[in-house]
Formats: sequence, C-alpha cells, structure tokens
Amino acid sequence: MLGQSEGGLVALEAAQRDEVICGLVLVATTGRPLGNVLKDQLRANPASAPLLNQANAAMDWIAAGKRVVEKGLPSPLAPLFRPAIQGFLISTFALDPAELVSNVRKPAVIIQGERGIQVDVTDAQAVRVAAPAAALALLPNTNDLPKQVMSGHWGAKVATYAGPSLPLAPNVTQTIALLVMNPRQS
Repeated sequence: MLGQSEGGLVALEAAQRDEVICGLVLVATTGRPLGNVLKDQLRANPASAPLLNQANAAMDWIAAGKRVVEKGLPSPLAPLFRPAIQGFLISTFALDPAELVSNVRKPAVIIQGERGIQVDVTDAQAVRVAAPAAALALLPNTNDLPKQVMSGHWGAKVATYAGPSLPLAPNVTQTIALLVMNPRQS
C-alpha cells in the first residue's frame, strides 16, 4: 500500500489491522503527530506570524480531543478548523506515525524529497528510526509532492504546489520500484 503525506498515516493505520497488506511505501509521511507538523508549517510561513498564538492554542485543544469554537478564531484560521473537519483532525492528531510504523511487521519503503516544505527529511529519518528494517531513499532536488525543485529558495518550493500538471521528479517511480523489489538497497 502506498501512502503520500496524510495518506502515509492512512496506510500505517490500515497496516495495523489489514492482513492483506503485504508492505508499505511511505512517501513524504510525517514522522511525528500531525498537530506538530501543522504548527511547524504555520511557523515557517512568515504571513502566519500574527496568527501563531491562536493557531497553536486551537491545535493544542484539538490534540486534547476537544472541538474548537470557530467564532473565536481569526478569519484566516477558520477554514483550517471548520467544524466539519474537526472530528478528522482530532482522530488524526492522536496518531503517532513513529509508534504506528514500529508496530508494522511488513516490509516498508520510505521515500522523501530533500526539498520538502510540508514534510521534510527529519520526518523520514524519524520513521526510519522507528522502523530500522525499512528502506529509505532521500531524493535530491525533489519536494514532498514529489516534484522536481532545483532551488532551495522558499518561493521555488512553494511554486510547485500551484502546478498540478508538473510531472513527478525524475526517478521517483524507478526508486520506488527498485526499493519495493530490493528493500535492502537503501
């Protein structure tokens, strides 16, 4: 089963219960709870600075399993914490990917672009620490989508998110295929 980003959490959760799954390919899968990832993402965006205290408080509330009152949030945060998705956020924030992957007894492959902005190399390394038998591939000039990004500049990285027609970075599928067939190649 292949999961990318939040899909990696879905794959990890499914692998806890589904005996049909014979292995995992985790692409840009976070190595820490999603609430921590979202806090880091907001902190990394300079435009979010005035909202950080309220955003962090809301995420702490959700991580504690409680719903946030949308009316008290600044309008830029309201979509992130709208009532329709709070149940999803509560259940997802409770997941610890490192713990989940440590319980998986199936082959696993971890793929991470070295120029990721939503999930980065430290996440892939945390997953690998929790699953030392997993194969790990860090892809240069690749972000977490995984698309090619030749510059480490923030704007260049962000621009790839606005280009849905951009192809996968070179060698992504070949790397996945190689590691699935020969997981000890990492």
